[in-house]
Amino acid sequence: MTCINELPCDMGPQAVRCGEKARPYTEWMSIPAHDILAFIGGGNMASALIGGLCKTGRAAGSILVIEPFEAQRQRLVADFGVRTLASADVTLAQASLVVWAVKPQLFAEAARPCAAHVAGALQLSVMAGIRSDAIARATGSQRIVRSMPNTPALIGRGIAGLFATPAVTADERGLVEQVLAPTGQTLWVPREADLDAVTALSGSGPAYVFYFVEAMVAAATEMGLTAEQGQRLALATFDGATALAAQSDESPAVLRERVTSKGGTTYAALQSLRADAVGQAITKAVKAAQLRARELGDEFGG
Repeated sequence: MTCINELPCDMGPQAVRCGEKARPYTEWMSIPAHDILAFIGGGNMASALIGGLCKTGRAAGSILVIEPFEAQRQRLVADFGVRTLASADVTLAQASLVVWAVKPQLFAEAARPCAAHVAGALQLSVMAGIRSDAIARATGSQRIVRSMPNTPALIGRGIAGLFATPAVTADERGLVEQVLAPTGQTLWVPREADLDAVTALSGSGPAYVFYFVEAMVAAATEMGLTAEQGQRLALATFDGATALAAQSDESPAVLRERVTSKGGTTYAALQSLRADAVGQAITKAVKAAQLRARELGDEFGG
């Protein structure tokens, strides 16, 4: 019998709640099989999801992670007390929900040893580019939810676009929302192709924000401020402006107009941005990301 966290049975972790001190291995065995959540891959996004589940009181013994790298398995055990395995085995068949959190180019390789054990489970993918038909072929399941999260999920401030195949029930949609809730907001889309747009907008979006902040910090140093001062001002401005927009009933365009007096400093800056066609450049960039998302889908998930 394989023991929890790959330790001898008399040394298995005793954790009931993620991050708490351990209890006997038999505790994991007593958890109903339908309550087991399995993660294929234990990297950053999986860790963010597991950490969020821990904070909501999910039992550590109800989470199983298949992770080939020993150092990462050790981190998962130390941080959360969850069960880890280096490779898939029959234990995986106890999972009612399987979360695919590997890099898209590794999906086919990761899925092969899992395929015999996961057909009865709901499949949740947080992989970019792997389409539902490819997941169905690899797992034998038609109950598939694709999620496109973004990196702020790592601090509970992300947003994930979601698409479900017709076989997914309303209750299963609700389960997926519960799993993802600790990482931030969720948004369902009616067509799988819409996830390419979600990827381009919010999936890649944090990089656009960081790029703009970089430029603002560079401008700050050219104007005589320190890089530290520039970064603090830029980050606080983004944080406050987005919070204001989120709480306001007015559109971003109206909010922009309210702080733009003709002949003033903001007006001068916006005129310069318009002269350089920055708005059109941003639209072009987002569409380039959408196209690349579609190409990756053809390459990895077709």
